[in-house]
Amino acid sequence: MQIAGIDHFTVRCQPDGLVALKAFYRDVLGMTDGPRPDFDFPGHWMYVEGRALVHLAGTLPPGQPMGGSGNSVDAAAGFDHVSLLTQGLAPMREHLTRLSVSFYELPVPGWPLHQVFLHDPAGTKVELTFEGTSEPR
Repeated sequence: MQIAGIDHFTVRCQPDGLVALKAFYRDVLGMTDGPRPDFDFPGHWMYVEGRALVHLAGTLPPGQPMGGSGNSVDAAAGFDHVSLLTQGLAPMREHLTRLSVSFYELPVPGWPLHQVFLHDPAGTKVELTFEGTSEPR
């Protein structure tokens, strides 16, 4: 057995939060809304190059905060972020700035990697990893 990489990640929200989440992954990160099985809850599958990379699920009941199960032990407490391999650091900076999306950057010391962090409307931290560069901000 061998792990090949990330298949997808799922972001849960209340059903009325789906519009903002879909817009974020479409407009900010350039994904497309595509085919999704006929589940018994609302949602979207957001695609990159024919692959459903992000699953949006409107499964949280009204009043439940995003990011947790509502139980005394928060099922999401250990989750920090998801990283997406990305290209075009300078154009991405310009794009995020143009859309007024808050972000911060962390060059990886001693490695040819540069990280850009932002949050989606559900509060999920998304890292955009740029290979081949360690340029400062």
